[in-house]
Amino acid sequence: MRDLKRVIQASIRYSIYMARGWESKSVEDQIEEQVEQRAEAAKAVSKKAVTDANAVQSRARQVLNLKRERILAEKTSHPVRRAALQSALQEIEAELLQLA
Repeated sequence: MRDLKRVIQASIRYSIYMARGWESKSVEDQIEEQVEQRAEAAKAVSKKAVTDANAVQSRARQVLNLKRERILAEKTSHPVRRAALQSALQEIEAELLQLA
């Protein structure tokens, strides 16, 4: 019975060490995959940041264009009001040029 236990224990020890040998290769592969995944994630984050920045800039352009259209749609005969609208229109167009 003891001989059987020794044989079983020896075979278990053998398979444990063999498994570790196979696992070490698997671990190396897993480490490489994690490094690749982290690099891809970093690229995705930077790409998302660029996309978010573009979205913010696009939204700012939309807002300025809407303000510009509203000013152009206003009709007034009062010279002071007309001067204020022209001034606001010039400021908006200057901001649009900066965003472009």
